[in-house]
Amino acid sequence: MDLNIQKTEPFHFDNTYVKLPERFYELIKPTPVPEPKLIKLNRPLAQHLGLDPDFLASTTGTNIFAGNSVPEGSEPLAMAYAGQQFGGWVPQLGDGRAILLGEVIDVEGVRRDIQLKGAGRTRYSRSGDGRAWVGPVLREYLVSEAMASLNIPTTRALAAIVTGETIFREQAFPGAVITRVASSHIRVGTFQYFAAREDFQALQVLADHVINRHYPIALETENPYLSLFENVVAQQAALIAKWMAVGFIHGVMNTDNVLISGETIDYGPCAFMDSYHPHTVFSSIDRMGRYAYQNQPKIAHWNLASLASSLLPLIDTDENRAAKELEEALNAFSQLYLTAWSSSLRKKLGLVKEQSGDIELAYELLKIMAVNKADFTLTFRRLSDLAGTLEPENSEADKSFGALFEEERSSYDWLVKWRNRLATEKRDDPTRQAAMRAVNPAYIPRNHRIEQAISAAIVGDYEPFEILTNILSMPFDDQPQNAMYQLPPSPEEEVHETFCGT
Repeated sequence: MDLNIQKTEPFHFDNTYVKLPERFYELIKPTPVPEPKLIKLNRPLAQHLGLDPDFLASTTGTNIFAGNSVPEGSEPLAMAYAGQQFGGWVPQLGDGRAILLGEVIDVEGVRRDIQLKGAGRTRYSRSGDGRAWVGPVLREYLVSEAMASLNIPTTRALAAIVTGETIFREQAFPGAVITRVASSHIRVGTFQYFAAREDFQALQVLADHVINRHYPIALETENPYLSLFENVVAQQAALIAKWMAVGFIHGVMNTDNVLISGETIDYGPCAFMDSYHPHTVFSSIDRMGRYAYQNQPKIAHWNLASLASSLLPLIDTDENRAAKELEEALNAFSQLYLTAWSSSLRKKLGLVKEQSGDIELAYELLKIMAVNKADFTLTFRRLSDLAGTLEPENSEADKSFGALFEEERSSYDWLVKWRNRLATEKRDDPTRQAAMRAVNPAYIPRNHRIEQAISAAIVGDYEPFEILTNILSMPFDDQPQNAMYQLPPSPEEEVHETFCGT
């Protein structure tokens, strides 16, 4: 197959997925675009990948990110997978607008996928155009990089370009492509794709590939495939707890959006909460609240059960024994998640030693926040400010904290309990405050700020996007000059729905 390979360095691809059987993917090159222009290059990430940022920022690099040329060593492909979307089974999905250029080894020796999203139609596009417009591209860039800065496992954004094309969704928008980096793009839905076809040979090949790539420790166990599942369960439990701790709502937790590596992927209708409420939903397509904030742990468990079903043929020739072993591994999720979530809550409250009543204290705060429509991020950040002193209430810091609540008195009553709990630990105030600030961010990618950046970009102004990118790269710093970006939206700025880019 002629892929129009160009002599373009400095990519040094070391591709493994393309060596799997042909039914795992479609070999296809990106569809060229008329006038590609670079919006943003993630220079620190490029350097971490062992790539030359100056080369990537050149016209040659921009053409690669646009899909107009294929770099030497690339073997572009679209991956096949299936999935359960809002609980409904779809036997074939696949990369309908994403094309994997290849794999590189970063400076830490970690294998990373480099993928173009919005690069044109593939056999998996169904009725889609295979393209992306600038709004979802900038949203993914902003939110995925913010998640990385918040120390949450995630795909990364290497570059964003506009294509010179017009993309039609609800209206006409500028076309764009994002270059995405991941430990791999293998999903729960990839396993489901082959399990549903009873292609057990392919299922085993896939499992072996994932073990070697992500969980080589499984090879040291009696049953590597069971160990693979146990590792994925543990990764998902830790990941969801991290989401919950920053008020992140994924919005579309379908099995095709669950990476086996444990990284967050697909930043379509995602959002960070402003006012806290456990039932919060933003996704315009989640009409029943299936993927609401409070449901995310339950849905992660449900998705893992789908993976367990796919792995059954690999675990044991006796289906009953296989089901029992997988069920035991799946049941571990709840405790793993609870442990990780409880640890996150203690850290957010500045607590070190586990004591009975700690989680109840945290849940009491969350309940008061929900009733009083308190901002999730600001509540915990201002609580960090209070951690520097155990003085009685009515200080200026207390008033600043209480101002977040419709009924200030309820927050003061809780602060008394919190301070009494802090007093049981011998920990100096500056140390406690620093620890809390390290887990309670001052800045998140607030929905209204993202929408402002997108609105400006539509007319060719990328300065708001650039400003927001820089602020979100330091989410735990005070940044006094950017204090206005900490604030929640005014009523007229509130974003109530977020959308997929398709």
